[in-house]
Amino acid sequence: MAEQHRFGNVICPITCHAWNKDRSLIAQSPNNNEVHIYKRIGQDWKKEDVLNQHDLRVMGIDWAPNSNRIVTCAMDRNAYVWTQGEDKKWKPTLVLLRINRAATCVKWSPQENKFAVGSGARLISVCYFESENDWWVSKHIKKPIRSTITAIDWHPNNVLLVAGSADFKIRVFSAYIKDIEGAMQPTPWGQKTTLGHLLAEFPNSSAGGGWVHSVAFSPDGNKICWVAHDSSINVADATRGNAVFKLRTEYLPFLSCIWISNAAIVAAGHSCIPVMYNYNADGQVVFGAKLDASQKREASGISAMKKFQSLDKQARTEMNDTNLDSIHQNAITSLVPYTRNNSSIQKFSTTGLDGQMVIWDMVSLEKAIQGLKIA
Repeated sequence: MAEQHRFGNVICPITCHAWNKDRSLIAQSPNNNEVHIYKRIGQDWKKEDVLNQHDLRVMGIDWAPNSNRIVTCAMDRNAYVWTQGEDKKWKPTLVLLRINRAATCVKWSPQENKFAVGSGARLISVCYFESENDWWVSKHIKKPIRSTITAIDWHPNNVLLVAGSADFKIRVFSAYIKDIEGAMQPTPWGQKTTLGHLLAEFPNSSAGGGWVHSVAFSPDGNKICWVAHDSSINVADATRGNAVFKLRTEYLPFLSCIWISNAAIVAAGHSCIPVMYNYNADGQVVFGAKLDASQKREASGISAMKKFQSLDKQARTEMNDTNLDSIHQNAITSLVPYTRNNSSIQKFSTTGLDGQMVIWDMVSLEKAIQGLKIA
């Protein structure tokens, strides 16, 4: 149901990760200014290259879904597009972001002709390649953003962009670049194509709620999901008049979310386990299942009662066993699709502060969940 992987002998927290097209290579940042490229050889991983152009901690990585290009952004206020040369080494091209604060997140558009970078400068840089000068340039989306952009995602139509921010707001913008794109097709979110035009805005909660950690468009593009620091999971539906459906969960705050299908969402974060939620026909967000069903194994067959009796005899008050009842042993920082079947995700991967990368198989997980319900 879940494949567990580690990279190297030294355990380092993994801030973010991304896969190449055929999933033979992974790019991940070990919580510093570097991006490490690993190649999978069976169950082992061989380090292919280290991308070390950034000066400060890398905040975002995205691998173009259909071409061999990587975009990275970091707290040094820079972004780079990396391409692989004939010598198999990755070469960076600087992006003219024109920001004076840290870059916080980055995402390629579905057609890969542009990408968006969120930042602490209270703006979004929409970047595209200017062939005349052979460099990447950007145009800014500024109003009415009032705080750091924490998360972004693209609509399937390659034009609309959703952004979550630290001012507790989720906004849908037009990211249309007339120099490189044709006419925009109508969507339930609106038809205005001017770059930066605000099509929708949602507060995370009428009572504040918390800053937004992750946002995602559904596969059909008609819904948005977001998770925030108030331990909530939310869905805004353009086909229901932009109605918002909120569920406050019992878990610690989620840090990442993705749509598994048009009616199912997986979220993960500080509780160290991925959790599935369903968006039903009545417009409700309901709990589906915990996807990590692992159990802590008692060492050497010693029961918990005997462990406490042993502590009592030794006049000790604490147990040395600090392992969690989950595969990940620390917060899950990123959640990325691994394989798809049309608009549904069959497998997804997670990385966390425990240095692990785990690949989850939704088909096997759903069978296991059904088996538990029957039992």
